[in-house]
Amino acid sequence: MKTKLKLYQNDAWLRPYKEAIQGRYDYAIYKEKQICGEKTLPEFANGYLYFGLHRTDKAWIFREWAPNATAIYLIGDFNDWKVDESFALHRLDNGIWEAQIPLDAIHHGQHYKMLVRWNGGEAMRLPAWVRRCVQDEATKIYTAQVWSPEEAYEFKHPIAKLSKKQALLIYECHIGMAQEEEKVGTYEEFRIKVLPKIAANGYNAIQIMAIQEHPYYGSFGYHVSNFFAASSRFGTPEELKHLIDDAHGMGMAVIMDIVHSHAVKNTDEGLGLLDGDPGQYFHTDHRREHPAWDSLCFNYEKPEVLHFLLSNCQFWMQEYRFDGFRFDGVTSMLYKSHGLGESFNGYGDYYNLNQDGDAICYLTLANKLIHEVNPDAITIAEEVSGMPGLAAPFKHGGIGFDYRMAMGIPDYWIKIIKEKSDEDWKPGSIWWELTNRRADEKTISYAESHDQALVGDKTIIFRLIDADMYWHMSCNDDNAVVNRGMALHKMIRLLTASTINGGYLNFMGNEFGHPEWIDFPREGNGWSHKHARRQWNLAEDPNLKYKFLYAFDKAMIQLIRKTRGLLSKTPVQRCANDGDQILAFQRGKLLFVFNLHPFKSYEGYGIMTEAGKYTCVLNSDAPEFGGFGLTDDSVEHFTINDKYCEPGLEWLKLYIPARTAMVFKKD
Repeated sequence: MKTKLKLYQNDAWLRPYKEAIQGRYDYAIYKEKQICGEKTLPEFANGYLYFGLHRTDKAWIFREWAPNATAIYLIGDFNDWKVDESFALHRLDNGIWEAQIPLDAIHHGQHYKMLVRWNGGEAMRLPAWVRRCVQDEATKIYTAQVWSPEEAYEFKHPIAKLSKKQALLIYECHIGMAQEEEKVGTYEEFRIKVLPKIAANGYNAIQIMAIQEHPYYGSFGYHVSNFFAASSRFGTPEELKHLIDDAHGMGMAVIMDIVHSHAVKNTDEGLGLLDGDPGQYFHTDHRREHPAWDSLCFNYEKPEVLHFLLSNCQFWMQEYRFDGFRFDGVTSMLYKSHGLGESFNGYGDYYNLNQDGDAICYLTLANKLIHEVNPDAITIAEEVSGMPGLAAPFKHGGIGFDYRMAMGIPDYWIKIIKEKSDEDWKPGSIWWELTNRRADEKTISYAESHDQALVGDKTIIFRLIDADMYWHMSCNDDNAVVNRGMALHKMIRLLTASTINGGYLNFMGNEFGHPEWIDFPREGNGWSHKHARRQWNLAEDPNLKYKFLYAFDKAMIQLIRKTRGLLSKTPVQRCANDGDQILAFQRGKLLFVFNLHPFKSYEGYGIMTEAGKYTCVLNSDAPEFGGFGLTDDSVEHFTINDKYCEPGLEWLKLYIPARTAMVFKKD
């Protein structure tokens, strides 16, 4: 008897597609049994304990899956980079190769590669399961590095346990560009200099980009070559573990930006032709190369690929104690077309045979595995099409993510900034965009992420202020463009953060209006690091206005974090007057009031809300946030009743300055 799934039982719009949803669910169960047999998923997904180079009490053991190979040799510092039969691998069953090497023949820190031969060719390759790779600065060539330090890092703090009832407040960050200097930053610099800033501002999670090894720094970590290797350009594995451990000690979860949607095309470093067979890990037909990303697409139907990717998930959780993952490029995985050119205007677009059932199955099993390894783990899908059930539990017929990125919100903010005059910012439209979501799926809302900051695009602050940022950010400079930009920057963030139904995300530096764009060193800019860093000094300079945005972000995040039960309270609209450009909504004991009008302030503006006494707890117009201080926030406001009041509601009369957001707390 088939399980009736809540996903289509509770949503009448999905019932016409219940067979597809049921089939997706049944296929995941079948696939798990096929690949696991009598094992559990975590027992199946432990390939990192078997493959790769491991030091035992008796010998070094090296194993690689290379079914198309005819011979494999380890060559490196230890044998003068020459073929040596004592370092030859021997073929076992199922395309697995193994070598047992004396302990004194290989030493920590030495460099090596595989020489792989197949019918018709041979090449130097990095092992698929390698845990550390290093790049020669002069030649840019990568080699594997023996990594077995005498003293392994010992974790001091338990992994994070953030309740799903608690707002997830994510600080998205990149280790390399987190420092002031024009260079690549390190794990240690981030741990010592940046982590304390994030914790002090109230964020309870960091989401780290570009951890998996990638040959080209400018890819932002999205062209992965070595899936089990933490990027060596930032430091050592021990230093990354220390960073994660310290974050846990500060009460923050650590989320890894994991890339399983595609892989780099490089063959010297990557998996593309590891044993000479282009189909070892990837498709071999027209689906092999991603049409937009210049990369290779995994064949998720193959059990060996599932073993590799699922083991990769468990590896980062067990070896480094990551608390979860933000899966990149999920839209590209879900559809055979990668979502390119698709409109997604109706539910039928999600069930029209354009879906990649094997990729969907992989994501389902990955979520199942991750939560079996750690029930408190966090999984987030970067997905733009809006596929129903993506962030619904597997047992209900969903794919099992905890959250999905609300990717329409930043697009919306960009659109109205670019296309609408200030007088045409309509509260009703804003409210719809920020609260229109499936009730059974949690989202991560954000005004902007790293995507909006890349060269060729603009951050919100730069769209609002542009070149005036270069000349008019001094505290003693009264500039109308800057005043407008700062006011809207604060309001946009508070609107986005206060309407969340799961979490909020900010990219490193955007909280204080970091100027300009992100541009990694490349040939076109003379390999400069000028725009691949964060200028923290701007936020810390008492003479510049960046400090006001920084202070407001801290106050906003702290308020959301300290308000108990915020997520359990659905935002209830109290006013959405498009003519006056006033938006107000209540969330538990907090009343959020926004005046979006560019020049009209309102005296005694009536908002019908729950009866009681209200005190202002956050005001974007306060002097400490760079505002004009037009209200006395120490004043207590009492509701009043009249014949027009709805049952249980009374009028709250407020002075609301133009371009101001205020939060009141009901006593």
